[in-house]
Amino acid sequence: MDNYPVSAQLVGLFFQMDGKQLQDQYKNHLSDFHDWGQKPHAERWTLFPGNISERLSIDETSFSNGELYTIVSSKSAKGRKGTILATIRGTKAEDIMTVLERIPLRSRNKVKEVTMDMAPNMAKAIRRCFRNARRVVDRFHVQKLAYDAVQELRIRYRWEVLDAESKKIMESRKRGIPYEPELLPNGDTLKQLLARSRHLLFKHPGRWSENQKHRAEQLFIRFPKLKLAYDLGIALGDIFNKCRDKKIAFTKLGLWHNQVENAGIASLRA
Repeated sequence: MDNYPVSAQLVGLFFQMDGKQLQDQYKNHLSDFHDWGQKPHAERWTLFPGNISERLSIDETSFSNGELYTIVSSKSAKGRKGTILATIRGTKAEDIMTVLERIPLRSRNKVKEVTMDMAPNMAKAIRRCFRNARRVVDRFHVQKLAYDAVQELRIRYRWEVLDAESKKIMESRKRGIPYEPELLPNGDTLKQLLARSRHLLFKHPGRWSENQKHRAEQLFIRFPKLKLAYDLGIALGDIFNKCRDKKIAFTKLGLWHNQVENAGIASLRA
């Protein structure tokens, strides 16, 4: 466990031992955890200045107890030992800067690139702590915004369908007749179609199953604006996946932005 990322639970399983007890014994007796210099503040922050490199990434994550932490990591370590540069409880820019500014300025000025999401607090901390670094927004976060916009439109349509169905149910009760929702060719009702289309709208058309293809066909016939939003989301992903030249990518992104403006879909424009 000192040299390889193996959990005590797994070691206990191999040697037919109580993994939880082994974990406690290792932490409290075999390791130097209680002599660790950062133990008094480890719950709030940790810092490993020796792990700094020219290319860093900063992101937030939630641990098992639900507490949100900001993680600054080195890309040169590629996920192995020496990856973690800092962990900070919370996402406030001031807290992040207070910890990162403990790293000597000379070391911080050597950082050339920091990959981040689109959160303004992250950008503020990077500008202050790594003044020579170029800020790169992770494509995952850009594409996620486009996918979220498509899902937002789908949810809005579903609420509209639910409201319309509620009115029809009330009218049927007044007339004393049972309400029978319209069944689509694939067997879904309209509200089921919108609910069951959630996952297919995250996927590329080439990865749809046959059932998903039929469902998408029914969905896009009835909600053409949703198809337009979905196509724009896929087009953005294709730009990231297929463009290898920066100038061509910028040109295509400009054309894509014009298409978004012309589409008039508020969730995408935001």
